Order: sequence, then C-alpha cells, then structure tokens
Amino acid sequence: MADVNRLLDESVAAEEYIIDEDVASMKIDLSQVDFEALKEKFDKGRKHSLAERLKALLSDKLAMMIELNRSRMDYLERFQQMIAEYNAGAMNVEEFFRRLVEFARELKAEEQRAISENLSEEELAVFDLLTKPEMKLTKKEQLQVKNAARDLLEKLKNEKIVLDWRKRQQSRAQVRQAIEQILDEELPPVYDRNVFTRKCDMIYQHIYDNYTGPNQSIYVA
Repeated sequence: MADVNRLLDESVAAEEYIIDEDVASMKIDLSQVDFEALKEKFDKGRKHSLAERLKALLSDKLAMMIELNRSRMDYLERFQQMIAEYNAGAMNVEEFFRRLVEFARELKAEEQRAISENLSEEELAVFDLLTKPEMKLTKKEQLQVKNAARDLLEKLKNEKIVLDWRKRQQSRAQVRQAIEQILDEELPPVYDRNVFTRKCDMIYQHIYDNYTGPNQSIYVA
C-alpha cells in the first residue's frame, strides 16, 4: 500500500492533472495493488481526492499498455466514457470509485494475458492484430496464429530489421515481403484474401511504428 500511495501521490497534480515524465516511465504493477485495502482507505478518507488519484494512476497505466499493444484501444474508450459520465454527474463518487476499481481489475487481467496465452508481450501484440476483432478461431487455429506471430517476429528481428531500415525502400519492401510470405504459409485457411491483405497491412504498420532497428523497439527495456 505504501508503493500504491506513492504512485497515487505522484500521478496527480494539486490543481490540474499532468503526466510527469518520471511518473509516465514508472512500471505500475497492478498485481501489487491490494484493492480491498484501497477500498478501506477510500471509505475512511477524502473520497473525491482518492478517486481522482486512482483515475490518474489508471490513466498512466493504460497509456503504457496501449503503447505496447494498440489492440487495447477499446479499454481507453471505456475509460474515457466512464470519466465523461462522472463529470456529467451521471454517477456519484462512490459509484465512480467502484467502477475505477473494477476497471483496474480488468487491466490487471489484461496485463497478465500474455502469460496465460504463453506469449511474450510483443508476440501478444502481433497475435491480437491478427485475431481482433473479427476472427473466430478454433483452438487449433489459435495455436497456428500464435506460432505464426512467433515465427514472424523471429524472422524480422533476426534478418529483416536492419539499421535505418525504414529509410530505405528496398529494406521496407523486404520487411513487407517477409510478412506476407510467413503469414501466407502459416495462417489457417480461415483467413481469406481480403482479411489476409488487411492483416498484412496492420502488421507492417505495427512493425514500422515500433521497430526502428536491430534490438531497437518499444519492447526492449
């Protein structure tokens, strides 16, 4: 709780909420949050202040999670809708805090999903791009897509993502070609040509945005 209180204190300004660079770079581990103790603190303390501080903490955490996986944008939409309803007076502070805690639990489960899927965080980002929102897959097909995500990243990082690859047309073309080749070979037949092309576009954009060179990406600590 001491660590949670410190993060809460540092994640909110006295008058206007501003994300500080040091706070934004912190690793906020929701698995360490004792939600029952947090609720007790809320019941005994200044409710509006604690609700605002928890909102700020979740905003920081959500920004970090979306940076790693853009498929999580639906969480941001729900979070913003919740805040808008509270600001409009559609719920009191007790209900707002309850929903914030519930949302924090969801983010905690999402943060741990890579482990349950037996994927790394960067593999999960590719897997989600390949499967969300429209793909309904069997267990066997899901396993095929997971293997495709692993093989694709391994191939790109080991052979295709070279120094300044985004600045050279030939290097960009090789990355795109590798994406199409591996996915064509490894994705299950349920991916028709239109879906396949769209997924290749999404994966290429993801790689272009987040992998700048050898061992240089948002996933490298």
